Amino acid sequence: MSKLAWKDIHTVLLDMDGTLLDLHFDNHFWLEHLPKKLAIKRGVSLQQAKDLMTVEYEQVVGTLSWYCLDFWTDKLDIDIVEAKREIQHLISMRDDSLPFIDALKATGRKVILVTNAHPDSLSLKVEHTQLDQHIDELISTHEFAVTKESQELWQQLHNKLEFNPQNTLFVDDSLGILKAAQDFGIKHLLAVSNPDSKQAVRDISEYPSIQDYRYLLADIEGSPVIA
Repeated sequence: MSKLAWKDIHTVLLDMDGTLLDLHFDNHFWLEHLPKKLAIKRGVSLQQAKDLMTVEYEQVVGTLSWYCLDFWTDKLDIDIVEAKREIQHLISMRDDSLPFIDALKATGRKVILVTNAHPDSLSLKVEHTQLDQHIDELISTHEFAVTKESQELWQQLHNKLEFNPQNTLFVDDSLGILKAAQDFGIKHLLAVSNPDSKQAVRDISEYPSIQDYRYLLADIEGSPVIA
């Protein structure tokens, strides 16, 4: 990947699922575990339940409802938080996340989590990973009632955090969300090419991409932020 200009990066905004946490938990939950529960509840085949979920997903993809556990609880009449707890053992940090975060913090950078995940999902994952002990601030976009796909979110986030887009790095596994950040004016962008440990590494050409944050540590440590 092309080198990031660490000397110009003072604030780092990090996605959660697929960026700091292994996306396998979420993919397994939404594509396998939840359809299985729905099939049992409605007395249909697993494939019928998956097809139904696909239709439901496509209607709200990219909107706040897509990420809203309350929406899906009402839509499917299934307690989504409780269903997530049934497979909570699959929640895990990427092996390279903490070394990356700790290096950013040690070199004087402000590190903020910005996730589209519902607050209840964020709480469950913090409970299992203690992410809050390593990051300056945790933000769910539900606080703003819009998602990272929206320019309105970036404006509200900028108003809240008062970061300088020219000195900010945003890391995410979604290319569409990276594009939204780029459109807002975030100068430094990094895509995660292997968000799900059970799936193949993606070939990404639109943005600088990373497969293991530990490759960045020497450059980060060599460019501390001077207060």
